[in-house]
Amino acid sequence: MGGFFGVASKDDCVLELFYGIDYHSHLGTRRGGMATHGEGGFNRAIHNIENAPFRTKFERDVNEMEGNLGIGCISDFEPQPLLIQSHLGSFAITTVGKINNFDALVQEIYKDGPAHFQEMTSGQVNATELVASLICKKDSIVEGIRYVQEIVDGSMSLLLLTKDGIYAARDFYGRTPVVLGHKDDAYCVSFESFAYINLGYKDYKELGPAEIAFITPDGVETLSPPRKEMKICSFLWVYYGYPTSSYEGINVEEMRYKCGSMLAKRDADSVQPDIVAGVPDSGIAHAIGYSNEAGIPYARPFIKYTPTWPRSFMPTTQKRRELIARMKLIPVQALIENKKLLLIDDSIVRGTQLRETTEFLYQSGAKEVHIRPACPPLLYGCKYLNFSRSKSEMDLITRRVIRDREGENYSQEVLDEYANPCSCRYAQMLEDICRIQNFTSLRYHRLDDLIASIGLEPCQVCTYCFDGKE
Repeated sequence: MGGFFGVASKDDCVLELFYGIDYHSHLGTRRGGMATHGEGGFNRAIHNIENAPFRTKFERDVNEMEGNLGIGCISDFEPQPLLIQSHLGSFAITTVGKINNFDALVQEIYKDGPAHFQEMTSGQVNATELVASLICKKDSIVEGIRYVQEIVDGSMSLLLLTKDGIYAARDFYGRTPVVLGHKDDAYCVSFESFAYINLGYKDYKELGPAEIAFITPDGVETLSPPRKEMKICSFLWVYYGYPTSSYEGINVEEMRYKCGSMLAKRDADSVQPDIVAGVPDSGIAHAIGYSNEAGIPYARPFIKYTPTWPRSFMPTTQKRRELIARMKLIPVQALIENKKLLLIDDSIVRGTQLRETTEFLYQSGAKEVHIRPACPPLLYGCKYLNFSRSKSEMDLITRRVIRDREGENYSQEVLDEYANPCSCRYAQMLEDICRIQNFTSLRYHRLDDLIASIGLEPCQVCTYCFDGKE
């Protein structure tokens, strides 16, 4: 997916920008970038971070760049920020989002006359340059950003740096967060709210859906007010969000405790495991919540080896990701042998890694392995955020099971039944997944419980990947 960070300060901001961007490293694995503006004008650096952390690639740039205004990003896709020269002036831009109507928007640029794109990513126009081109179709930056928010099918949040300050804009439905921090003589803007805490900033405000703000060292001006309708991504709390972050005032770690507690209440003594464990790292908080509610000891029957492989989704091929994920989990034999384990993972996507984890627990002597995913079954690929490299919904284990049961052609009504935890088809799908994955038992978090765990109104939360409802 990706994340961004920006600083507007009365002093040099490069070091704070560097650390603020680095705190978003859990959100992307391919590119990192920084852009600043100071007395010497714009400076920019972009590096490939597929084989080394952001910090190590940008240490030299921190010493060479200068400026009191800056933006930067961690990206899972296109190189950015980009530097743009246009009739609106010079600016740097970085984006987070997903564009479903990409080809149509490229043609929208071409239809007004000769045009070209300089940046290419994997043979395709760089999405951030496309957004910049759309902004430049209008007579002002604010008009251009509004145009992008309205015309993009998917989502698009962005930071745009000029010589005078930073424009920050949240996507039309607020699917991703944009938060601002403040301290004496400086303001910052961030995807993750925790990224500025250790830099001395305190929470200032969170932008609402489609809100556009202009940030300078002296203050924040709202240029376009927020919309009331919001569809923030529920999966941010389930998996992608860092535990210390909060979205819409709701902390990720606390939400995961509630999620685990609700999973335990649904079990209601139907299983009697010896220990509760979470798949490191995103399942741990859910497991603690389950353990606290059920009164069953929490333990770590395997440990993630992180010194050389800090992120399991780093490799670009699925085969390598699966190999590294398997290499990273080291079993603790004494906590597994002859034990009944209840294991909580954030989700089941393809099912490959969890199946292998379950098998090595059995091989290490486990008597039972009960699985409790911390979200409902994933039935749809995300249309709004680049959360996955999956190219087809058939990558989802749920859809493969449904295809095997229903054939190639089935109606939306049938899919709706598989999303309903009270239906026979839902129960049959869980039985098949449980058998295929060789789990002792399987129970997913229910969608109504997930929304209750978050605490927002159902209409404010995007649950498309679970129920297909836009």
